[in-house]
Amino acid sequence: MNNGSKKHTQIAQAEAPATNGETPPLRVLIIAPSFDILGGQSVQAARLLERLRDEPSLDVSFLPINPPFPGLLKRIQSVKYVRSIRTTFLYWMTLLARVRKYDVLHIYSASYLSFVVSPTPALLVAKLYGKKTVLNYHSGQAADHLERWGRTAIPTLRLADTIIVQSNYLVEIFARYGLRTRPIFNHIETENFHFRERRLLRPVFLSNRNLEPHYNVGCVLRAFALVQQRFPDARLTVVGDGSQRIELERLAGELNLRQTKFTGLVAPGRMPELYGEADIYLNGSEIDNMPLSILESFAAGLPVVTTDAGGIPFLVNDGETGMIVRKGDYEAMAARAIRLLEDNELAMKIAYHAREEVNRYSWEAVRGQWLAAYQELSCETAMSKSERAVYDGGVPTKE
Repeated sequence: MNNGSKKHTQIAQAEAPATNGETPPLRVLIIAPSFDILGGQSVQAARLLERLRDEPSLDVSFLPINPPFPGLLKRIQSVKYVRSIRTTFLYWMTLLARVRKYDVLHIYSASYLSFVVSPTPALLVAKLYGKKTVLNYHSGQAADHLERWGRTAIPTLRLADTIIVQSNYLVEIFARYGLRTRPIFNHIETENFHFRERRLLRPVFLSNRNLEPHYNVGCVLRAFALVQQRFPDARLTVVGDGSQRIELERLAGELNLRQTKFTGLVAPGRMPELYGEADIYLNGSEIDNMPLSILESFAAGLPVVTTDAGGIPFLVNDGETGMIVRKGDYEAMAARAIRLLEDNELAMKIAYHAREEVNRYSWEAVRGQWLAAYQELSCETAMSKSERAVYDGGVPTKE
Protein backbone atom coordinates (compact mmCIF):
# COMPACT_ATOMS: atom_id res chain seq x y z
CA MET A 1 0.00 0.00 0.00
CA ASN A 2 1.41 3.40 -0.95
CA ASN A 3 1.51 6.28 1.49
CA GLY A 4 -1.46 8.03 -0.15
CA SER A 5 -3.66 4.95 0.17
CA LYS A 6 -2.47 4.48 3.72
CA LYS A 7 -3.46 8.02 4.62
CA HIS A 8 -6.96 7.66 3.14
CA THR A 9 -7.43 4.37 4.95
CA GLN A 10 -6.47 5.98 8.26
CA ILE A 11 -8.91 8.85 7.66
CA ALA A 12 -11.69 6.42 6.82
CA GLN A 13 -10.99 4.49 10.01
CA ALA A 14 -11.06 7.68 12.06
CA GLU A 15 -14.42 8.65 10.59
CA ALA A 16 -15.88 5.17 10.74
CA PRO A 17 -18.81 4.53 13.12
CA ALA A 18 -17.78 3.15 16.47
CA THR A 19 -20.27 0.30 16.75
CA ASN A 20 -22.74 -1.64 14.64
CA GLY A 21 -22.27 0.62 11.64
CA GLU A 22 -24.06 3.51 13.41
CA THR A 23 -22.62 6.94 13.98
CA PRO A 24 -22.34 7.53 17.73
CA PRO A 25 -24.32 10.50 19.06
CA LEU A 26 -22.54 13.79 19.57
CA ARG A 27 -21.86 14.24 23.28
CA VAL A 28 -22.96 17.71 24.41
CA LEU A 29 -22.52 19.20 27.88
CA ILE A 30 -24.79 22.15 28.69
CA ILE A 31 -23.23 24.43 31.30
CA ALA A 32 -25.69 26.88 32.85
CA PRO A 33 -27.34 27.96 36.11
CA SER A 34 -29.77 25.54 37.69
CA PHE A 35 -33.17 26.66 38.96
CA ASP A 36 -31.50 27.66 42.25
CA ILE A 37 -30.68 30.81 40.26
CA LEU A 38 -34.09 31.41 38.69
CA GLY A 39 -33.92 33.60 35.59
CA GLY A 40 -33.83 33.58 31.81
CA GLN A 41 -30.66 31.50 31.55
CA SER A 42 -31.83 28.72 33.86
CA VAL A 43 -35.27 28.57 32.24
CA GLN A 44 -33.89 28.48 28.69
CA ALA A 45 -31.20 25.94 29.59
CA ALA A 46 -33.77 23.63 31.18
CA ARG A 47 -36.08 23.88 28.17
CA LEU A 48 -33.28 23.25 25.71
CA LEU A 49 -31.92 20.34 27.73
CA GLU A 50 -35.32 18.66 27.81
CA ARG A 51 -35.83 19.06 24.07
CA LEU A 52 -32.34 18.03 23.00
CA ARG A 53 -32.47 14.86 25.07
CA ASP A 54 -35.15 13.66 22.64
CA GLU A 55 -32.74 13.96 19.70
CA PRO A 56 -31.19 10.58 18.79
CA SER A 57 -28.16 12.28 17.21
CA LEU A 58 -27.21 13.87 20.54
CA ASP A 59 -26.21 12.65 23.98
CA VAL A 60 -26.83 15.66 26.20
CA SER A 61 -25.89 16.21 29.85
CA PHE A 62 -26.03 19.14 32.25
CA LEU A 63 -23.44 20.77 34.49
CA PRO A 64 -24.73 23.53 36.80
CA ILE A 65 -22.50 26.53 37.45
CA ASN A 66 -23.96 26.48 40.98
CA PRO A 67 -23.54 22.82 41.99
CA PRO A 68 -25.12 21.81 45.32
CA PHE A 69 -22.72 21.12 48.19
CA PRO A 70 -22.20 17.43 48.96
CA GLY A 71 -22.84 15.83 52.32
CA LEU A 72 -22.01 17.80 55.45
CA LEU A 73 -20.93 20.84 53.41
CA LYS A 74 -24.61 21.61 52.79
CA ARG A 75 -24.70 23.16 56.26
CA ILE A 76 -22.54 26.08 55.13
CA GLN A 77 -24.45 26.69 51.89
CA SER A 78 -26.47 29.41 53.62
CA VAL A 79 -23.33 31.40 54.54
CA LYS A 80 -23.16 34.02 51.78
CA TYR A 81 -19.46 34.55 51.01
CA VAL A 82 -18.35 31.07 52.03
CA ARG A 83 -21.06 29.69 49.76
CA SER A 84 -19.83 31.74 46.79
CA ILE A 85 -16.20 30.70 47.20
CA ARG A 86 -16.95 27.02 47.69
CA THR A 87 -19.54 26.93 44.89
CA THR A 88 -17.05 28.47 42.46
CA PHE A 89 -14.31 26.06 43.52
CA LEU A 90 -16.62 23.05 43.22
CA TYR A 91 -17.79 24.20 39.77
CA TRP A 92 -14.22 24.56 38.51
CA MET A 93 -13.22 21.14 39.85
CA THR A 94 -16.29 19.57 38.26
CA LEU A 95 -15.37 21.17 34.94
CA LEU A 96 -11.91 19.63 35.02
CA ALA A 97 -13.34 16.22 35.86
CA ARG A 98 -16.20 16.08 33.34
CA VAL A 99 -15.29 18.10 30.24
CA ARG A 100 -13.00 15.46 28.75
CA LYS A 101 -15.99 13.12 28.30
CA TYR A 102 -17.81 15.39 25.82
CA ASP A 103 -17.41 16.57 22.23
CA VAL A 104 -19.10 19.98 22.55
CA LEU A 105 -19.57 22.32 25.49
CA HIS A 106 -22.68 24.51 25.29
CA ILE A 107 -21.91 27.34 27.71
CA TYR A 108 -24.49 29.87 28.88
CA SER A 109 -23.15 33.34 29.60
CA ALA A 110 -24.18 36.59 31.22
CA SER A 111 -22.08 39.76 31.62
CA TYR A 112 -19.55 41.37 33.94
CA LEU A 113 -18.26 39.33 36.91
CA SER A 114 -20.56 36.43 36.08
CA PHE A 115 -18.82 36.19 32.69
CA VAL A 116 -15.46 35.86 34.44
CA VAL A 117 -16.58 33.31 37.03
CA SER A 118 -18.70 30.95 34.91
CA PRO A 119 -18.17 30.87 31.10
CA THR A 120 -14.52 31.92 31.12
CA PRO A 121 -13.25 28.84 33.04
CA ALA A 122 -15.41 26.60 30.84
CA LEU A 123 -13.88 28.06 27.67
CA LEU A 124 -10.35 27.65 29.05
CA VAL A 125 -10.92 24.05 30.14
CA ALA A 126 -12.44 23.28 26.72
CA LYS A 127 -9.27 24.59 25.07
CA LEU A 128 -7.17 22.51 27.44
CA TYR A 129 -8.96 19.34 26.34
CA GLY A 130 -9.40 20.35 22.69
CA LYS A 131 -13.21 20.46 22.84
CA LYS A 132 -15.55 22.49 20.65
CA THR A 133 -17.58 25.24 22.31
CA VAL A 134 -20.88 27.05 21.83
CA LEU A 135 -21.07 30.24 23.88
CA ASN A 136 -24.74 31.11 24.39
CA TYR A 137 -24.73 34.78 25.41
CA HIS A 138 -27.85 35.89 27.32
CA SER A 139 -27.63 39.51 28.41
CA GLY A 140 -29.15 42.82 27.47
CA GLN A 141 -26.09 44.40 29.12
CA ALA A 142 -23.81 43.31 26.28
CA ALA A 143 -23.12 46.82 24.97
CA ASP A 144 -21.91 48.09 28.34
CA HIS A 145 -20.08 44.84 29.08
CA LEU A 146 -18.09 44.95 25.85
CA GLU A 147 -17.41 48.67 26.19
CA ARG A 148 -16.17 48.59 29.79
CA TRP A 149 -14.68 45.08 29.97
CA GLY A 150 -13.64 44.74 26.34
CA ARG A 151 -9.89 44.29 26.95
CA THR A 152 -10.53 40.95 28.65
CA ALA A 153 -14.03 40.02 27.48
CA ILE A 154 -13.44 40.24 23.72
CA PRO A 155 -10.34 37.97 23.63
CA THR A 156 -12.22 35.51 25.85
CA LEU A 157 -15.24 35.53 23.55
CA ARG A 158 -12.96 34.76 20.61
CA LEU A 159 -12.06 31.46 22.30
CA ALA A 160 -15.54 30.15 21.49
CA ASP A 161 -15.99 28.22 18.25
CA THR A 162 -19.53 29.59 17.89
CA ILE A 163 -21.23 32.50 19.66
CA ILE A 164 -25.01 32.17 19.80
CA VAL A 165 -27.17 35.19 20.66
CA GLN A 166 -30.93 35.43 21.08
CA SER A 167 -31.71 38.50 19.01
CA ASN A 168 -30.63 40.54 16.02
CA TYR A 169 -30.09 43.34 18.52
CA LEU A 170 -27.16 41.42 20.02
CA VAL A 171 -25.90 40.51 16.54
CA GLU A 172 -25.51 44.23 15.90
CA ILE A 173 -23.89 44.90 19.29
CA PHE A 174 -21.29 42.14 18.87
CA ALA A 175 -20.57 43.16 15.27
CA ARG A 176 -19.42 46.59 16.47
CA TYR A 177 -16.53 44.80 18.18
CA GLY A 178 -15.68 42.53 15.27
CA LEU A 179 -17.38 39.51 16.84
CA ARG A 180 -19.34 37.26 14.52
CA THR A 181 -22.44 35.73 16.07
CA ARG A 182 -25.22 33.39 15.09
CA PRO A 183 -28.78 34.34 16.11
CA ILE A 184 -31.03 31.58 17.44
CA PHE A 185 -34.08 32.97 19.18
CA ASN A 186 -35.20 31.99 22.66
CA HIS A 187 -37.93 29.42 22.41
CA ILE A 188 -40.97 28.92 24.56
CA GLU A 189 -43.18 25.89 24.96
CA THR A 190 -46.20 27.42 23.24
CA GLU A 191 -48.33 24.36 23.96
CA ASN A 192 -48.05 25.12 27.70
CA PHE A 193 -49.87 28.43 27.29
CA HIS A 194 -53.61 28.67 26.65
CA PHE A 195 -54.47 31.53 24.32
CA ARG A 196 -57.42 33.21 26.01
CA GLU A 197 -59.44 35.54 23.83
CA ARG A 198 -60.02 38.70 25.86
CA ARG A 199 -63.05 40.30 24.19
CA LEU A 200 -63.46 42.75 27.03
CA LEU A 201 -60.25 43.62 28.86
CA ARG A 202 -60.41 43.95 32.62
CA PRO A 203 -57.92 46.20 34.49
CA VAL A 204 -56.00 43.15 35.71
CA PHE A 205 -52.25 43.55 35.24
CA LEU A 206 -49.17 41.36 35.52
CA SER A 207 -45.44 42.06 35.89
CA ASN A 208 -42.97 39.18 35.78
CA ARG A 209 -39.36 40.37 36.11
CA ASN A 210 -36.67 40.01 38.75
CA LEU A 211 -36.80 42.91 41.18
CA GLU A 212 -33.49 44.46 40.13
CA PRO A 213 -32.70 48.06 39.13
CA HIS A 214 -32.25 47.40 35.40
CA TYR A 215 -35.78 45.95 35.15
CA ASN A 216 -37.26 49.12 36.72
CA VAL A 217 -40.38 47.55 38.21
CA GLY A 218 -40.86 50.92 39.89
CA CYS A 219 -41.92 52.27 36.49
CA VAL A 220 -44.67 49.63 36.40
CA LEU A 221 -45.86 50.58 39.90
CA ARG A 222 -46.01 54.27 39.02
CA ALA A 223 -47.90 53.53 35.81
CA PHE A 224 -50.33 51.31 37.69
CA ALA A 225 -50.95 54.10 40.22
CA LEU A 226 -52.18 56.30 37.35
CA VAL A 227 -54.32 53.49 35.93
CA GLN A 228 -55.86 52.90 39.33
CA GLN A 229 -56.95 56.53 39.51
CA ARG A 230 -59.01 55.87 36.37
CA PHE A 231 -60.03 52.30 37.25
CA PRO A 232 -60.30 52.02 41.06
CA ASP A 233 -60.84 48.26 40.91
CA ALA A 234 -57.59 47.64 38.96
CA ARG A 235 -55.36 44.83 40.21
CA LEU A 236 -51.63 44.15 39.78
CA THR A 237 -49.63 40.99 40.43
CA VAL A 238 -45.87 41.47 40.70
CA VAL A 239 -43.98 38.20 40.19
CA GLY A 240 -40.29 37.98 41.02
CA ASP A 241 -37.75 38.69 43.72
CA GLY A 242 -34.48 40.55 44.01
CA SER A 243 -32.47 43.23 45.74
CA GLN A 244 -35.23 45.85 45.37
CA ARG A 245 -38.05 43.81 46.90
CA ILE A 246 -38.32 45.84 50.11
CA GLU A 247 -37.85 49.16 48.29
CA LEU A 248 -40.57 48.34 45.75
CA GLU A 249 -43.03 47.20 48.40
CA ARG A 250 -42.37 50.48 50.20
CA LEU A 251 -42.98 52.39 46.96
CA ALA A 252 -46.29 50.58 46.48
CA GLY A 253 -47.30 51.80 49.93
CA GLU A 254 -46.21 55.37 49.21
CA LEU A 255 -48.27 55.34 46.00
CA ASN A 256 -51.29 54.06 47.97
CA LEU A 257 -51.67 51.14 45.60
CA ARG A 258 -54.57 48.84 46.32
CA GLN A 259 -54.98 45.22 45.23
CA THR A 260 -51.26 44.93 44.50
CA LYS A 261 -49.71 41.57 45.27
CA PHE A 262 -45.99 40.71 45.41
CA THR A 263 -45.76 36.94 44.98
CA GLY A 264 -41.99 36.46 45.17
CA LEU A 265 -40.43 33.87 42.90
CA VAL A 266 -42.82 31.59 41.06
CA ALA A 267 -41.77 28.30 39.45
CA PRO A 268 -41.95 28.39 35.62
CA GLY A 269 -44.55 25.63 35.63
CA ARG A 270 -47.00 27.89 37.49
CA MET A 271 -46.60 30.90 35.23
CA PRO A 272 -49.14 29.89 32.51
CA GLU A 273 -51.87 30.10 35.15
CA LEU A 274 -50.82 33.64 36.15
CA TYR A 275 -50.67 34.79 32.53
CA GLY A 276 -54.12 33.34 32.01
CA GLU A 277 -55.55 35.24 34.97
CA ALA A 278 -54.26 38.66 33.84
CA ASP A 279 -55.45 40.86 30.97
CA ILE A 280 -52.49 43.22 30.35
CA TYR A 281 -48.76 42.69 30.82
CA LEU A 282 -46.52 45.62 31.88
CA ASN A 283 -42.72 45.73 31.48
CA GLY A 284 -40.56 48.68 32.55
CA SER A 285 -37.04 47.53 31.65
CA GLU A 286 -34.13 49.95 31.39
CA ILE A 287 -31.80 47.26 29.97
CA ASP A 288 -33.01 44.16 28.14
CA ASN A 289 -32.50 41.71 25.30
CA MET A 290 -35.37 39.35 24.45
CA PRO A 291 -37.59 38.88 27.53
CA LEU A 292 -39.17 35.46 27.78
CA SER A 293 -42.01 37.03 29.75
CA ILE A 294 -43.08 39.07 26.72
CA LEU A 295 -43.05 35.97 24.50
CA GLU A 296 -45.07 34.07 27.11
CA SER A 297 -47.57 36.94 27.23
CA PHE A 298 -47.88 36.72 23.44
CA ALA A 299 -48.62 33.00 23.69
CA ALA A 300 -51.27 33.54 26.38
CA GLY A 301 -53.11 36.25 24.45
CA LEU A 302 -52.02 38.93 26.94
CA PRO A 303 -51.53 42.39 25.35
CA VAL A 304 -48.16 43.89 26.28
CA VAL A 305 -47.18 47.45 27.17
CA THR A 306 -43.40 47.74 27.44
CA THR A 307 -40.51 50.16 27.35
CA ASP A 308 -38.17 50.28 24.36
CA ALA A 309 -35.13 48.93 26.21
CA GLY A 310 -32.39 47.11 24.28
CA GLY A 311 -33.67 44.41 21.96
CA ILE A 312 -37.36 44.82 22.76
CA PRO A 313 -38.13 46.84 19.57
CA PHE A 314 -36.72 43.86 17.62
CA LEU A 315 -39.34 41.72 19.38
CA VAL A 316 -42.38 43.99 19.65
CA ASN A 317 -43.85 45.90 16.72
CA ASP A 318 -45.44 49.01 18.25
CA GLY A 319 -49.17 49.12 17.67
CA GLU A 320 -49.17 45.70 15.99
CA THR A 321 -47.92 43.10 18.48
CA GLY A 322 -47.71 45.35 21.55
CA MET A 323 -47.39 48.89 22.82
CA ILE A 324 -43.95 50.50 23.23
CA VAL A 325 -43.07 53.58 25.30
CA ARG A 326 -39.76 55.28 26.07
CA LYS A 327 -37.70 53.96 28.95
CA GLY A 328 -38.81 55.40 32.28
CA ASP A 329 -41.98 57.02 30.86
CA TYR A 330 -44.53 55.63 33.29
CA GLU A 331 -47.11 58.23 32.28
CA ALA A 332 -47.02 56.99 28.68
CA MET A 333 -47.17 53.40 29.93
CA ALA A 334 -50.32 54.19 31.89
CA ALA A 335 -51.84 56.01 28.91
CA ARG A 336 -51.20 53.08 26.55
CA ALA A 337 -52.61 50.62 29.08
CA ILE A 338 -55.75 52.75 29.47
CA ARG A 339 -56.10 52.93 25.71
CA LEU A 340 -56.11 49.14 25.52
CA LEU A 341 -58.78 48.99 28.22
CA GLU A 342 -60.93 51.44 26.29
CA ASP A 343 -60.35 50.11 22.76
CA ASN A 344 -61.25 46.43 22.63
CA GLU A 345 -60.80 46.20 18.89
CA LEU A 346 -57.19 47.41 19.13
CA ALA A 347 -56.48 45.12 22.08
CA MET A 348 -57.79 42.06 20.24
CA LYS A 349 -55.87 42.95 17.06
CA ILE A 350 -52.64 43.24 19.04
CA ALA A 351 -53.27 39.95 20.86
CA TYR A 352 -53.91 38.03 17.63
CA HIS A 353 -50.90 39.50 15.84
CA ALA A 354 -48.71 38.71 18.86
CA ARG A 355 -49.95 35.10 18.90
CA GLU A 356 -48.96 34.74 15.23
CA GLU A 357 -45.57 36.31 15.96
CA VAL A 358 -44.81 33.87 18.77
CA ASN A 359 -44.78 30.99 16.30
CA ARG A 360 -41.29 32.19 15.33
CA TYR A 361 -40.19 31.29 18.86
CA SER A 362 -41.59 27.78 19.12
CA TRP A 363 -39.35 24.73 19.40
CA GLU A 364 -40.34 23.68 15.89
CA ALA A 365 -39.02 27.00 14.58
CA VAL A 366 -35.59 26.81 16.26
CA ARG A 367 -34.93 23.06 16.48
CA GLY A 368 -33.27 22.82 13.07
CA GLN A 369 -31.04 25.79 13.84
CA TRP A 370 -29.69 24.19 17.00
CA LEU A 371 -29.10 20.84 15.29
CA ALA A 372 -27.33 22.59 12.41
CA ALA A 373 -25.04 24.46 14.81
CA TYR A 374 -24.09 21.24 16.57
CA GLN A 375 -23.70 19.36 13.27
CA GLU A 376 -21.21 21.92 11.97
CA LEU A 377 -19.11 21.54 15.12
CA SER A 378 -19.45 17.77 14.84
CA CYS A 379 -18.05 17.88 11.29
CA GLU A 380 -15.16 20.06 12.48
CA THR A 381 -14.49 17.58 15.27
CA ALA A 382 -14.52 14.66 12.81
CA MET A 383 -12.14 16.48 10.48
CA SER A 384 -9.82 17.24 13.36
CA LYS A 385 -9.77 13.58 14.37
CA SER A 386 -9.15 12.57 10.76
CA GLU A 387 -6.24 14.96 10.47
CA ARG A 388 -4.72 13.56 13.65
CA ALA A 389 -5.15 10.07 12.26
CA VAL A 390 -2.61 10.74 9.47
CA TYR A 391 0.11 11.15 12.08
CA ASP A 392 2.07 8.09 13.04
CA GLY A 393 3.92 8.48 16.30
CA GLY A 394 3.68 12.28 16.01
CA VAL A 395 5.27 12.35 12.53
CA PRO A 396 3.06 13.29 9.53
CA THR A 397 2.64 10.56 6.94
CA LYS A 398 4.03 11.64 3.56
CA GLU A 399 1.95 11.08 0.46
